[in-house]
Amino acid sequence: MSIFHIHSETGTLRKLLIHSPDNGLGKVVPSKAQDWLFEDIVHLDTIRREEYDHYVKLLLYFLDPAAIKGKLNEIDDPSAGRVFYQPGHHRFHRSEQVIELQWLLAEVLVDDGLRAQMIAAVCAVEGCTRATQELLSTYSAVELASCFLSGTGNDKSILFAPIPNFIFTRDIGIVVNDHLVLNRPAKVARRREALLAHYIFFHHPFFHPYRGNIIELQQSKPVFLMPENDEENLITLEGGDIMMIAPGHLIVGISERTSAAAAAQLTEIVFAKRLVHKVSIVHIPAKRDYMHIDTVFTQVKKDVWVMMGLFSESMNDDHGTVIERQLLGDKKEKAVVTQFHAASPEQPIHFGSLEALLRDISINDYGCSEVRIIFSGNNEYPYAVREQWTDSCNLLALKEGVVLSYDRNEKTNAAFAQAGFTLVRVEDLIHDLEHDRITTDALTDTVIVMPSAELSRARGGFHCMSMPLYRD
Repeated sequence: MSIFHIHSETGTLRKLLIHSPDNGLGKVVPSKAQDWLFEDIVHLDTIRREEYDHYVKLLLYFLDPAAIKGKLNEIDDPSAGRVFYQPGHHRFHRSEQVIELQWLLAEVLVDDGLRAQMIAAVCAVEGCTRATQELLSTYSAVELASCFLSGTGNDKSILFAPIPNFIFTRDIGIVVNDHLVLNRPAKVARRREALLAHYIFFHHPFFHPYRGNIIELQQSKPVFLMPENDEENLITLEGGDIMMIAPGHLIVGISERTSAAAAAQLTEIVFAKRLVHKVSIVHIPAKRDYMHIDTVFTQVKKDVWVMMGLFSESMNDDHGTVIERQLLGDKKEKAVVTQFHAASPEQPIHFGSLEALLRDISINDYGCSEVRIIFSGNNEYPYAVREQWTDSCNLLALKEGVVLSYDRNEKTNAAFAQAGFTLVRVEDLIHDLEHDRITTDALTDTVIVMPSAELSRARGGFHCMSMPLYRD
């Protein structure tokens, strides 16, 4: 099995990168929450024990059952102390399919030369003193990896800001066929993530065979010579705005986090490398409400999508009185969709709505005769916007038609049930998988309902919290 292999959003997931919530999440304070891209402070212990741990268990049952099967009682024993999920502990699961970024980072830091470089780089970015740099040089590789992510030293002191968004591994990079596109974050709070990811992907032995397949976008115009408001020409890109949606077809979003210049450069690169023959550019409003394109739609099956109703075909039609259309028509929330083909990039195709693009993908890329759209909040006011805010459209497909959804998005989940999907609580599914009452292969058209009281406060769903490396 190669390392990178992604041709769709719904092929059976075989290998992915995650990062379990670290102590940095517990360091987010109200006055800095929005600077660190959070809407609220979260309760770390609840996220770990009652929410994210279910996610890791489920991933292991699907991708690496030998790592968890028959061990559930031992793992859940209160005296075990959660070490199964702690990347710095010797009893950590260390799956080769459900791959933890923190232990990859720790393994990179074993190299003395790289270790010195990374300490110097992080301290320079964070404005640390020489004393802090010398302190970090005394840490073990495991301790240093933890500190780089949480900002917390061995004595529990805070040495620099945490990077709580590292749990959203999708934004670090995205796989297109057998290539990896590294991000260029728009927000200062995520710059250290990009630095650490660069060292992991270029220097960890796991990725050595594919070092030549890593794509980095370049800032063509020097940032220091550009006007402060010239955001259009900045090269900023995050993985939540990229979807390898079908063989030969890439979707790139222009959003609050990904610039038009980056979308253009990426399109030119993937065409030049012949990775795809078609790129659809989806330009959504640059608002915190949406953030990335995967907050307004994701794919469930070849012929099933979940999306925000504001971007449907009916919402992009002209409705209302003549006066309403004149005053409000150009202010409606909508997506602008342009599709480029490698054979004739000078003749783009324009779609009337995002929904039109999704229907076209199902019909023309996958040969489906019918297409079903599940709308956020069942398209009911005010639930559509409430549940989109808590990631009703940000679903991760473990295989065709089997997706993870937050339990709090009740109207959206009910819409799935009305469409013929089975809703199952993750706790019940894990119990049944452990006791051989069901197999992952037997699951079809299923929404796995995940606890979300604290995770949803971080404004990211399971699509965000996954970086798939390999799908069938």
